[in-house]
Amino acid sequence: MYFCTEFQDRQQDMDENFYLTVKEWSNEDKPREKMLAKGKKELTNAELLAILLRSGVRGKGAVDMAKEVLQVAGGSLTELSRLEYSQLGKIKGMGEAKATTLMAALELGWRMQSEINSAKELILKDSHDLFNYMKPLLADLDHEEFWAVYLSNRNKVLGRQRITTGGLTGTYVDTRVLFRGALEHKAVAIMVAHNHPSGLLKPSTEDRQLTKQIEQGGKVLQIKLKEHMIIGITSTGQADYYSFQDNGLI
Repeated sequence: MYFCTEFQDRQQDMDENFYLTVKEWSNEDKPREKMLAKGKKELTNAELLAILLRSGVRGKGAVDMAKEVLQVAGGSLTELSRLEYSQLGKIKGMGEAKATTLMAALELGWRMQSEINSAKELILKDSHDLFNYMKPLLADLDHEEFWAVYLSNRNKVLGRQRITTGGLTGTYVDTRVLFRGALEHKAVAIMVAHNHPSGLLKPSTEDRQLTKQIEQGGKVLQIKLKEHMIIGITSTGQADYYSFQDNGLI
């Protein structure tokens, strides 16, 4: 049975490439040539995706197919990165090879951003800085995670730690683990962040109680809680956040 499925996927990809190869595209539908002539910054999101797709299907070029992929994701690359194969596979002509190529490329984008953030000396001054630092790790998850970021007295990042991983609607946070990490890093302040997979960023009663618990525990250890942030993908398909600090809850 596995052999049949694999054969069908390969046959589908062969059929797609046979029906509409790169050489058969019109001049305006050749993103690779455009990239070489004008540079990658000149390409639209659809054209960049078309390069990954490589070919379309009968009656639909690679760029048109890429536009359809973006439409399914509401025009958002962030939302597109959250789609699974079962969702991408519903698009006509989207075989296993095309779908996994898109998924791999988008995942590399998230990992690159996380690597960039980790490699340089970071100073986190406010909620915007924390959001940019934690977004690659939290925004597109389908389950909740809770992270702590440990800071020096001048807000330099000394380290970050995933405290816990939970389910779709919540996660248990052991504040002892959180503060043990702070003491190990010799931190004088912390910022914490977790995600809401639902995209609803309003803090729950439990979120508020946990914030107070961390804040009070920090006072005993003379470690200041500077921010608690909720990150998620909203109904617009864009990553956004709720800041306890900005809203006067810390």
